Amino acid sequence: MSAFGRNDLDPITFAVIKSALDSIVDEMAHTVMRTARSPIVRDVLDYSTTLCDAQGRIVTQAKTVALHLGAVPDAMAVVLPEFEGDLHPGDVIILNDPYHGGMHLPDIFMIKPIFHAGALQGFAVVIAHQCDMGGRVPGSNASDSTEIFQEGLRIPPTKLYERGVPNRTLFRLIAINVRLPLLVEGDLQAQLAACRIGERAFIGLLDRYGIAETHAYLQALIDYAERLTRSAIARWPKGTWRFTDHIDGDGFDDTPIPIAVAITVHDDRLTVDFEGSAPQVKGAINSTLSFVKSAAYLSVRCALDDDVPNNEGVFRCIAVKAPLGSILNPRPPAPVAARALTGYRVVDAMFGCLAQIVPDRIPAAGEGGNTVVCIGGYDGDRQPFVVVDMINGAWGGRPAKDGIEGITNPSQNMSNTPVEVLEAKAPVRVEEYGFAPDSGGPGRFRGGLGLVREYRLLADEAVLQLRADRQLFRPFGLAGGGEAAPTRNVLNPDTVSTVLPGKVTTTLRRGDVIRHEQSGGGGHGDPLERALDALGRDLADGKITPAFAARHHGVEFDAAGDVDAAATARRRALLRAAAGEPG
Repeated sequence: MSAFGRNDLDPITFAVIKSALDSIVDEMAHTVMRTARSPIVRDVLDYSTTLCDAQGRIVTQAKTVALHLGAVPDAMAVVLPEFEGDLHPGDVIILNDPYHGGMHLPDIFMIKPIFHAGALQGFAVVIAHQCDMGGRVPGSNASDSTEIFQEGLRIPPTKLYERGVPNRTLFRLIAINVRLPLLVEGDLQAQLAACRIGERAFIGLLDRYGIAETHAYLQALIDYAERLTRSAIARWPKGTWRFTDHIDGDGFDDTPIPIAVAITVHDDRLTVDFEGSAPQVKGAINSTLSFVKSAAYLSVRCALDDDVPNNEGVFRCIAVKAPLGSILNPRPPAPVAARALTGYRVVDAMFGCLAQIVPDRIPAAGEGGNTVVCIGGYDGDRQPFVVVDMINGAWGGRPAKDGIEGITNPSQNMSNTPVEVLEAKAPVRVEEYGFAPDSGGPGRFRGGLGLVREYRLLADEAVLQLRADRQLFRPFGLAGGGEAAPTRNVLNPDTVSTVLPGKVTTTLRRGDVIRHEQSGGGGHGDPLERALDALGRDLADGKITPAFAARHHGVEFDAAGDVDAAATARRRALLRAAAGEPG
């Protein structure tokens, strides 16, 4: 039997079709980026593209937001029964309702059935985070909503186009409910263009290799991913491992919110159980189970080899459970707008657990997921503006390398909005953008530094929404590495300074400044084992201060920036003695 499970399939054709599928979804992704209207899609890259077969199974996905894509199977499980016997060429379905296949209201799923030779052959799927979906606050992403009815326009699976004819009622309904209808409709058209690109290219693949032959290779590709995943898991130690991380609070209550996970390694499969996680909360950080599944899938995928295809085959090997009525599987009408924060903490908890199973493959905790700074209001001409800035920060230290700063969280594949774009699109001025010294966790391999963004409002008034975390429960280190610095939000830091909580909605006035200092990544390994030349480079680059080097690494520098060997030996001996280690 061949490596991908069937002797009657040609391995070269298998590789060509696999690469062709990857190219199709990447072309779809580039189409969205080139044609989208809003900065959150075009510049931040908060969108995803994928192809499914006729059964709704993912066969390939683009290098886009991984946290989206594992939720596609649950969306398809709602769409397929809803439109059974009622799918036709030219149909386009959209949805965003978290309780009918979606994740949160800004994320609109667009699903285009692909027909060829008179039969359904697959689906092109594009998910994009819209800049606004109505509701009580600009951006529709507030963490202090208390029920989903406050969060914006809910769309159950509905045809946006039927047999190629646009549903003008639905288009009008969307336009009248959102603050920036031109941007939202423009991004929907970008999604549609990408779906059409995927449809055309997939049909070309069917024509080239034949319908039956192509579907045989699609099945083989899914089976191949499953076999590689099972083979990897079979080499992992058997048993159950547990880890608990926390969210600081939901914005209404400062009670810590545990995210508890137990991973059981069976012979060649995993059970991921979130029993013991917090009950659903009042604030909007509840997460749908589909999103939790996606976070669990991608966390396991990060521990696998690079050559495992990203498709349904990986998902088959992982059973995910979360108690109904918990923050990870809420009952309606629980609010979920800020659910991404909880998804990030699921990833952190998964990494903490996986680090006990495959320690050579897992980094320390990153910054805790992106921070959302949303500023919305009206400019001097009474035109609405909405800034949805997602600050992507740092990775934790890795088993053999430092963490990275100024980079997307491993679960995202997103980008930081250029300062010029923010200032061109809204009445704000970015007064500082850079790294926070000493913010990465100490270790043999240090964590990446956290980012700093500082915004000044140039309009008369605006609503500020912050969704941040890691003020109390800092990003953890691994293998003896230290925690990263905490997150900090400050209003008007240079005048009447006010420290803000992590999750808040408030009003800004002209000239107000909001400063966000993001956590860095945790450290990996004993800080006393960090190479002296690496510490010297960190000091020269301004990534650490002499006080940080002395406190965490036991290294003293002289006035010239060189290591003071005698002082370093004395301080390291004191640190080891304090830790109960032999000098």
